Amino acid sequence: MVKLDESDLRTFSQKSSKGNQLKFKKNDYWYKADYTGYEGLSEYIVSEFLRHSNLSDNEYVFYETEEIHYGESVFRGCRSHNFLSPGKQIITLERLFKNQTGESLYKSVWSIREDNEQRLRFLVDRVESITGLIGFGSYMAKLMTIDAFFLNEDRHLHNIAVIMTETDDYELCPIFDQGAALLADTTLDYPLNADLYDLYPKVKPKTFHADFDEQLDAAEKLYGDTIHFSITKKQVEELLEKETHYPEDIKVRVRDILFHQMEKYGYLV
Repeated sequence: MVKLDESDLRTFSQKSSKGNQLKFKKNDYWYKADYTGYEGLSEYIVSEFLRHSNLSDNEYVFYETEEIHYGESVFRGCRSHNFLSPGKQIITLERLFKNQTGESLYKSVWSIREDNEQRLRFLVDRVESITGLIGFGSYMAKLMTIDAFFLNEDRHLHNIAVIMTETDDYELCPIFDQGAALLADTTLDYPLNADLYDLYPKVKPKTFHADFDEQLDAAEKLYGDTIHFSITKKQVEELLEKETHYPEDIKVRVRDILFHQMEKYGYLV
């Protein structure tokens, strides 16, 4: 449990069709309050899976669930350590491209007709050309793997980012922000009492195609398999059991989604 006040508040809202999310920063930790469902649990579970993968610890942000007391309200949510050192800032791909060219990267990518590999190659080439980064294709393939496996519907070009330094050099961002994964939005789109098999077809990605498998296939063809998980169903149950803030019905739903995805993408596990 953490108590936060207005001095810790960093954004009142991130306005979207799904509502407004409270974010706080205190003692070099970021806190996010759930606002449409169980985003904090989603962040925790995805980062635990990444911890049980071939990724290095510095390639992703680790999240813990948290009970957040703010004013007279209590929220479930999560916390993560601040990964930005002084003098560095996050810049989204959309902003990066707009600053460099005056055009929208989103519109440029989606203007390429029905060729997923060409869309992704265009995106990667432009980012590498602007930033001088090497290996951004592999980075994108990792994101596409995570999004397909965990049904993360919110990886658009306004929330894929790189890190910019004081000297205008660039670094890859650790992978973060999986709160929209695992059908976490129970308020608007994925009610808790709905049948999961009715919900799966409704979840759509937003990066460069409206189908997770199409995105992942293109990424794997261009940049190879990038993430493999070393985790069992028993370990998944243990991770959910030791989490203390979320009710059992939500944990059961997350378990069922994970088991379904582990079977669907068995070659990744």
